Amino acid sequence: MRRWLADLEDGLFQKSRSMGPPWGAVLRWLRYPAALIRDWLAGEINIRAMSLAYTTLLSLVPLMVFSFAILKGLGARGDLQVILHEFFRPVGGAAATQLTDSVMQFVTNMRGGLLGTLGLAFLVYTVITTIQKVEASFNFVWRVQRPRSFGRRFTKYLGVMILGPVLLTVAIGLLGFAQRSSFAQWLQAVAPLAGLLLFLGQMLPYAIVAVVFTFMYAFIPNTGVQFRAALIGGVTAGIIWALVGKVFTAAIVYSSQMVAIYTGFAIVLTTLIWVYLSWLILLIGAQLAFYVQFPQYLRHGHDSVELTGSDREQAGLSIMYLIGRDYAAGKGYWNPGRLAAELDIPGIALAPVLACLEQGGLLVVTEKEQFVPGRESEGILLADIVASVRSLQIGRLPIEVTRVTSAAQVMREVEAAMRERLGTQSLKDLIAGDGHVLKQD
Repeated sequence: MRRWLADLEDGLFQKSRSMGPPWGAVLRWLRYPAALIRDWLAGEINIRAMSLAYTTLLSLVPLMVFSFAILKGLGARGDLQVILHEFFRPVGGAAATQLTDSVMQFVTNMRGGLLGTLGLAFLVYTVITTIQKVEASFNFVWRVQRPRSFGRRFTKYLGVMILGPVLLTVAIGLLGFAQRSSFAQWLQAVAPLAGLLLFLGQMLPYAIVAVVFTFMYAFIPNTGVQFRAALIGGVTAGIIWALVGKVFTAAIVYSSQMVAIYTGFAIVLTTLIWVYLSWLILLIGAQLAFYVQFPQYLRHGHDSVELTGSDREQAGLSIMYLIGRDYAAGKGYWNPGRLAAELDIPGIALAPVLACLEQGGLLVVTEKEQFVPGRESEGILLADIVASVRSLQIGRLPIEVTRVTSAAQVMREVEAAMRERLGTQSLKDLIAGDGHVLKQD
């Protein structure tokens, strides 16, 4: 059985890459749902979705209070209530209305000052924690180990909390204006077009969900995300969210036994399940966006990826060459995501190499989380680059290996020969040689 599964995996993820039509195209398409199902069954995405569901329920009220405070001057305070009701709609018509009214009552109480300073601080803390967990989950999906700095986190979080409600209000206002326009009224008067307009109106909430998902996939991960990948992930997740919502609503309607067993607690249980499913769909869409941008990771998924010793040295020299070359030319700077894409190496495998170069003082991270050389290129020896990625230890406790005299002598000779071959050649020489080490006289 295990051998059969291994052959199936090899054929789906490896041999299909060179297959011709029509089966080659079909198998290459099937790689994506197969990889997503495998990652879902692995459990990590499930755990993160559960954690986000819990923190979402805690942070929903203070987030709504903050949003209402922003929208107070825009005359659109009712728009968020409509959006909230639309989100809860799969739970059931009466239940969705009850949940929306309850949340709005909590919002009114908070705005009325019923909470003390400590309680308000705790609820604001839950909002920040939720956003941090969302970023951490997206970084996990995109194999990003380096989170944003505190300054960038603060500005981005504040921007999302301010611009998010404003953009939603503007979009809803424009849509409402379009529906009330004379052109829309003319369309409603024409029977065939009226049906089409009604259908588009029903699909509009799902289109907004797809746009929101696409926006999150493009800007939340601390790496460069292609718009095409974010769009495919967002549209797919939006479609899945709509379908799951329909199924979930039907299941709630026909699950009279659950309502009878849990009575008043049923609404809490169904809400928690729906919020969990929403986060799970969002993370699966993010995983799809990652695979669209990096299809070479479809087979391995979240399995541990580690470079060999020679690959680490090659990666270290390549990183320093790219960063040093563009820094000297005054071109765009490099970040971990761009380096991983350029070298076709998973970001999680490249992170230890970057950490070694930083620890060795060969790289420095700016406030914008971009890499620049730690000193002038003529002062960075190629031998020091190789030594940094070979000898420095990152993330794990180092141990001292008992040395066998003859083996230790061989390694000393190897390292001496390497230093002698590289000599005094610097990063500047490597850049001047267009990526090739210059020969010594």
